[in-house]
Amino acid sequence: MVRNIDRRNALADAGLGILAEQGARGLTHRAIDTRAAVPIGTASNYFRNRDALIAGMVERIGERLAPSPEFLAAHEGRKPSRELFTEYLADIAARLLANREVTIALFELRLESLRRPEIAAMLQEWRYAGFEGDVQFNRDAGLPGDRRDIALFHYAIEGLLFDRLTGPLMPEESIDDIVSEFAARLLPPESP
Repeated sequence: MVRNIDRRNALADAGLGILAEQGARGLTHRAIDTRAAVPIGTASNYFRNRDALIAGMVERIGERLAPSPEFLAAHEGRKPSRELFTEYLADIAARLLANREVTIALFELRLESLRRPEIAAMLQEWRYAGFEGDVQFNRDAGLPGDRRDIALFHYAIEGLLFDRLTGPLMPEESIDDIVSEFAARLLPPESP
């Protein structure tokens, strides 16, 4: 059977919405069919079991949270600097907060991975590949920061997101200011 990629994406998006609103317990094929307004059984035609469904949602998270081609084009060829690195970090934080539902769904999957080793393995592989991609991108772009620095930024950004999604400690602080301070404190000073 030929699969409709738009329908598959709509089903995965419906699953992400359910996951963000209800957590993993509310995530069923039937609930996805209802939310996506498709005939009952459609989600199970695209995702045969729960593991396939979660794999499809993880793939969709990556697609929805990817940087825009416009952002990448606007920053391509610029001289590597702490400022440029900070702009990349700010874009990451902005994308994750702008896609609140997707970010919450990702956090829900990470929590579910504590209880289900098969999800843990899937997410760990996906997260590790993303991390390695970030390290390589940083290296290729000549941006400041090594592998350890990139890991520290992952930890910092994930904590910042969790704080913003669940009730910020300092709501008056702008995301851009916080990200700039991360860069200033975690990266070595630039050479003159």
